Amino acid sequence: MDSTSIELKGAEISSIDLDQGCLRMRIARASLIKTLTGSTERTRWWQAGVLRMDDAVLSSPLPIGPLVCAGGDLDENIYTYRDMIPIPLASRGYIRCELRFEGAALPFVVTASAVELEMKGTPKYLEHLRT
Repeated sequence: MDSTSIELKGAEISSIDLDQGCLRMRIARASLIKTLTGSTERTRWWQAGVLRMDDAVLSSPLPIGPLVCAGGDLDENIYTYRDMIPIPLASRGYIRCELRFEGAALPFVVTASAVELEMKGTPKYLEHLRT
């Protein structure tokens, strides 16, 4: 099965907003890793997007952008995605996101009842990754 995911490390976050329980994390630029079925080789692309979380409850202060992500975890029900976000992503249930940002001492932590990743524009090719 072909797969695509966002690498959290190095992702550029332009802003994080919370409005009436809806958190929107605007990703200005993130690296995508695409893998083809049956191939050991991968490709790197970049694209913008928005990660939306409904019924969001903050466990730490809302960071002020722009930010550069240093990594983190996204818990989606029984799955934990470390330093990446799968594409596509749309889920309901137990959602928890813990992100570390460059220059920030504490992680940003939020829980929610739903999450959706919406990619914007067309992915742009960067490089071929050979193993």
